[in-house]
Amino acid sequence: MRIGLLAAALLAGTGLLAQPALAGKSDNSVHLAYDQAPENVDPFFNNVRIGVIIGQHVWDTLIYRDPDTGEYKGQLAKSWRQVDDRTLEFDLREGVKFHNGEEFDADDVVYTLNFVSKPDSGVTTQQNVAWIEKAEKLDKYKVRVTTKQVFPAAIEYLSGPVVMHPNEYYAKVGPQGQNQKPVGTGPFRVAAHEMGKSITLEKNPDYFKDSPKKQGPIETVEIRFIPDRQTQMAEVLSEGVDLIMHVPKDQADQIGMVPHLKVVSGETMRIVFMQMNTLDNTPAPALKDERVRRAIIHAIDRETMVKEIVGAGSRVIHTICFPEQFGCTDEGAPRYEYDPAKARQLLKEARFPNGIELNIVAYRERNQTEAMIGYLQAAGIKANLNFLQYAAMREQIRGNKAMLTHQTWGSFSVNDVSASTPVYFKFESDDITRDPEVRDLLQKGDTSVDPEARKEAYGKALALIAERAYAVPLYSLPVYYVAAKDLEFKAYADEMPRFWEMTWN
Repeated sequence: MRIGLLAAALLAGTGLLAQPALAGKSDNSVHLAYDQAPENVDPFFNNVRIGVIIGQHVWDTLIYRDPDTGEYKGQLAKSWRQVDDRTLEFDLREGVKFHNGEEFDADDVVYTLNFVSKPDSGVTTQQNVAWIEKAEKLDKYKVRVTTKQVFPAAIEYLSGPVVMHPNEYYAKVGPQGQNQKPVGTGPFRVAAHEMGKSITLEKNPDYFKDSPKKQGPIETVEIRFIPDRQTQMAEVLSEGVDLIMHVPKDQADQIGMVPHLKVVSGETMRIVFMQMNTLDNTPAPALKDERVRRAIIHAIDRETMVKEIVGAGSRVIHTICFPEQFGCTDEGAPRYEYDPAKARQLLKEARFPNGIELNIVAYRERNQTEAMIGYLQAAGIKANLNFLQYAAMREQIRGNKAMLTHQTWGSFSVNDVSASTPVYFKFESDDITRDPEVRDLLQKGDTSVDPEARKEAYGKALALIAERAYAVPLYSLPVYYVAAKDLEFKAYADEMPRFWEMTWN
């Protein structure tokens, strides 16, 4: 379909031709449409990308990792030191205030870390905080953090998903109160939150000047949660929003031809893979047979998907991690070539000569899921799609109701394998294989002091996962942004649009 016809169809189909433009060059605002609503904007109680994005704008971390250089810089902590293998000390920045006026000091760090590290706190991704044994106040602006075991990636986590909450407010309202009226120290504060529909951020006028998050001219950011991709397209075409992301390649190729829009893209740390439930009580007993799992991997043409559907900036992966993460390797892992005939033969050997029928659950990139379903069908595997919001999909996985899962994972932008593979293979809530040998190797990788020992342990674990065909490694996922032509921003590999850096031409 030509772009003019596409635009007209989208606009007419959603009734937006008559609406006035709402987007924000005139008042230094940015309007973003996103397809997933976080169940809770408290960064510890969601693990969708928009939750990570909101988290990095409303809250701050002790340390900041420069996305261009990888250098660690002081944020809420102005300096830090490694006292011994399990102990870190932080000198905190003075004069920082939370959005509600509370002063930031050691009490906030101690309360936050001790609360979220408790197993009964209910933190959504336990891997992000399970390494913390305790935090102690040494004086008003000095904190000691002790890890449960040696954990070399601690600084990486403290520069990513582990944000700081105001102790007095958080003790009073808890995660639900933070969801309703979020309070952080970040460069933007929450002006309005209509749960499940939108959240509006406004520039924090009291933001501390020494932060590496240097505030730019953007005054307001409105994020609208619009699950339907066609409606998002109509909004950006009609200038109702300035920015949408995760646009499918074919649509980005067309919509980029619209004069008032542009496409910005690049590879991200997000990997795509398919989980296969091999637990003893799996709802799909056929998946306990390694031959069936291998058949599923051989059935999918990953190279063609990357070239024709996923797009530039993507690459096929052979293990469940992002290639640039510390410890990620595919050395020693078997290669599963696209071979539907071999897939059918493996099914016959597993006593499924007429094929099998499975359910697949997914939450994003539906066009990619549907392509995989087509490949599986051609190899004798009928896959019935159940397309859900992420929280609902996660509930099915953790409730042992999922058979196959089209999964993506961005590691909370943590540049270490400990943030990816162990989440799904170290007996955490999302592990639906539970192989003790793999678990123990990952634990060794997470807790070894020697970097080479870490790499060796991770490599063995990744190879075992591939040899035993516990999951289908697919590809890294590029992000396609469609934006107003005059909105200037950079597509970072950590999949984080930094509104504090954006400008209007």
